[in-house]
Amino acid sequence: MESQFGIAHVWAQGDFVSRSVAVMLLLMSVASWAVIIIKTIALMRLKRHTRLAQDFWHSGDFAEGLNKLGTEPDNPFRLLALEGREAVAHHRKTSEHLHDTLDISEWVTRSLRYGVDGFTQRLQSGLAILASVGSTAPFVGLFGTVWGIYHALIAIGMSGQSSIDKVAGPIGEALIMTAFGLAVAIPAVMGYNALVRGNKKVINALNSFAHDLHAYFVTGARVSAEKEQGEGKNNNVLPLKKGA
Repeated sequence: MESQFGIAHVWAQGDFVSRSVAVMLLLMSVASWAVIIIKTIALMRLKRHTRLAQDFWHSGDFAEGLNKLGTEPDNPFRLLALEGREAVAHHRKTSEHLHDTLDISEWVTRSLRYGVDGFTQRLQSGLAILASVGSTAPFVGLFGTVWGIYHALIAIGMSGQSSIDKVAGPIGEALIMTAFGLAVAIPAVMGYNALVRGNKKVINALNSFAHDLHAYFVTGARVSAEKEQGEGKNNNVLPLKKGA
């Protein structure tokens, strides 16, 4: 015998508004989980790129360092290194026009900063969906609950039966919408916080890499090279060679 109460009964007895709320919560849940899964996989790849970036400075020349970064076209560390190299080459070719207005340090800084800002913007794409779902899903579910209770009370009043067994079922069904809203919002909020923390670590690593690249292209050595050599951790820090 089919139960008179439950999710299936809520859907069967619901009107256009309550069904629209349920569909909206479902779509919000699918969208948030899609963002969480896609961004988590991308973040795992970026963490691997971060580890490869440490090997960049333990290379014989710039070309070898690029090879250690890998050949993936979306590797932000590789793209940043190429951006810096192109900035230096461009400055050398047009130095007769730039040397009076913009020195190589400022030119490289602008180029690297542009690359970091562009990557940061791409990295944060999709997080707005999680933030929106996490903040609005509980209220969408609450709206469905209020709407369901309103219609349940009208139906109870028209039937003239106000005993607890007649009231508990419809009211309980309406409260399911609030539970749905929370079930959609909680993973979105937790996923958002986890991704923000992970993205922050990657961005910090990229900023440090850009800082070292700037020193490398301007002075010929990485900022932390002297410290690492003193600690005996790096005896072959990437030297600046012609054609870098």
